[in-house]
Amino acid sequence: MAESAVPRTQFASDNTAGICPEAWAAMERANRGSEPSYGDDTWTERAADKLRELFEKPDAEVFFVFNGTAANSLALASCCQSYHSVICHEHAHIVDDECGAPEFFSNGTKLLGAPGAHGKIGPDAIATLASKRTDIHYPKPRVISLTQSTEMGAVYTLGELTAIREVTQRFSLATHMDGARFANAVASLGASPKAATWEAGVDVLCFGGTKLGLGYGEAVIFFNR
Repeated sequence: MAESAVPRTQFASDNTAGICPEAWAAMERANRGSEPSYGDDTWTERAADKLRELFEKPDAEVFFVFNGTAANSLALASCCQSYHSVICHEHAHIVDDECGAPEFFSNGTKLLGAPGAHGKIGPDAIATLASKRTDIHYPKPRVISLTQSTEMGAVYTLGELTAIREVTQRFSLATHMDGARFANAVASLGASPKAATWEAGVDVLCFGGTKLGLGYGEAVIFFNR
């Protein structure tokens, strides 16, 4: 049978696909002339300002890193000490696919996984882990990590995020969002980026670059410090 003339679309991984033409063209334009190094260039400043504009948060702090594992690991490490723990779904990406990097970069912060349908962790599960033990021998819960969209393709609704915020405020927990597929979630929710993040109680977002059309890299966005 002759092969179809229609190009095949691959969904195996964002890492196996070529860069989108618009991003490739932008990189070619940025490759002209010279700029200062280490984040002091006009391109980095413009990219950070674009993200602040997108999220309608002028005081957000934006840091660019190489990949998603670095983004999640450094974001969580910035929120934790070695004696802290991170509450997340038992099959969150940081648990199943980052090979201990979040624990390594935070000097030993423990990941506490909880079950939940479709890869989502709910307020009751969070409260159970947050209040399980308070003695000095147990890693103190410090952060909730939410994967949006989840590893199973589900999306946290705005109502679910609001319910989770009530729990995080009760236990004085920060909220980290692994947003490797954040654009998919926003499209599904029909909500603005700010409504799905800092207005819903998210403190730090890992904004997935490669899955959202960039050639490489991720952005770590701190909404509240």
